[in-house]
Amino acid sequence: MRNETGGTMVVDLQTDPYNNNHSRHNLSRGIFPPDDPIIVNSNVTHQRFSSVSASTMSSGPASGEGSPCVMSPWARVSPPWGADFNEDNVLETNGLIGSIVRKEGHIYSLAASGDLLYTGSDSKNIRVWKNLKEHAGFKSSSGLIKAIVIFGDRIFTGHQDGKIRIWKVSKRKPGKHKRVGTLPTFKSMVKSSVNPKHFMEVRRNRNSVKTKHNDAVSSLSLDVELGFLYSSSWDTTIKVWRISDSKCLESIHAHDDAINSVMFGFDDLVFTGSADGTVKVWKRELQGKGTKHTLAQVLLKQENAVTALAVQSKSSIVYCGSSDGLVNYWERSKRSFTGGILKGHKSAVLCLAIAGNLLLSGSADKNICVWRRDPSDKSHQCLSVLTGHMGPVKCLAVEEERACHKGTKASVAEGDRKWIVYSGSLDKSVKVWRVSERMATWREMDEPAASSERKSSSSPHEGSGAWSSRNVEK
Repeated sequence: MRNETGGTMVVDLQTDPYNNNHSRHNLSRGIFPPDDPIIVNSNVTHQRFSSVSASTMSSGPASGEGSPCVMSPWARVSPPWGADFNEDNVLETNGLIGSIVRKEGHIYSLAASGDLLYTGSDSKNIRVWKNLKEHAGFKSSSGLIKAIVIFGDRIFTGHQDGKIRIWKVSKRKPGKHKRVGTLPTFKSMVKSSVNPKHFMEVRRNRNSVKTKHNDAVSSLSLDVELGFLYSSSWDTTIKVWRISDSKCLESIHAHDDAINSVMFGFDDLVFTGSADGTVKVWKRELQGKGTKHTLAQVLLKQENAVTALAVQSKSSIVYCGSSDGLVNYWERSKRSFTGGILKGHKSAVLCLAIAGNLLLSGSADKNICVWRRDPSDKSHQCLSVLTGHMGPVKCLAVEEERACHKGTKASVAEGDRKWIVYSGSLDKSVKVWRVSERMATWREMDEPAASSERKSSSSPHEGSGAWSSRNVEK
């Protein structure tokens, strides 16, 4: 696959072990072989740079992942647009800015807030990066950190042991983080344990209190306006927490298999995606000091596991990544959802992120597709394929560029916003990219281009994006 200037955009076309012989159970749990045969294959050439577009990408040197430069904690990669570099760590061209490489564990979660980036891995450490340099770090006792969200001055982390831990930055020692709580709280666990009504069956002949997750916490999502935290787990439940008093307001048995993602959306709707192959829509009602969620619609029912969700609240769009490499999407119009399919990956989609009118999808094929939605006709185009990771892309985080670089004069006109994208991988690195909504459309020269297909709600097709005929009432 070549661009117009003769440079090669590398897309690995060899058989990907993550694309075949993968059960829904294993995909839901993020289990991958420790030794990737594609990574260790010396005959495969991996470029260090992003394939930004067919018209602007020039060929770069082969990746030097083992070089002393790249092995440093903050390794700035010399891009092919050297004239655009300035001392403020700002590159005026879209593409790869650099890589954070710290060989201490696979990267499973990211969260960005202004100039701070939080990274979670299976090393028990949560690293904090400021202005793309290591700023601080703190350690949990549970191992793998699967989810991170930030709410004001508090950081919530979801863990393999089923707990959600709450951290706060010390006022006396900036950069030092202190654990200030755990969900569920010890007090609520004791209180629930003496009331049989607070128990639920988690396995055959085994009960547990409803407020406790009994398997890994797979994702976290915030309703900032009301101060609610949603958590999903492989134990097939989602839970609703009130942040102000750390109380569990509701526990919902939502799916028949592990839940991989929960997202608070729009119009009091909550979306869940599971290894059982379904995407469900839940309608939230406030009842007194609590909540009640009822199933409103099933957007998708298929054989392949649902691995990731993302919501564009402003446009009322839901995106769903699956283990078959497809991204389904639905847009709410009046009282119903209609949508389509985005085809761009050769293996499971593991993470999704929204940046304005852009959708980013990270995959086990090691690539990140950048899709742009045209608000005028609601179509999607693949702007670029970001390449360079040596392992599956497991998580993404996005911040608008002006929030990352204080004092930077960045255009904020509609359709001209620039974003800093962080991608975490099972190759133990985080890569930092710049993307813009005005990037040229990506085109493949030697094979069919990544594509999108519109779907009509009048002819649902189960297995590749079907949705229920029931409408979601306002």
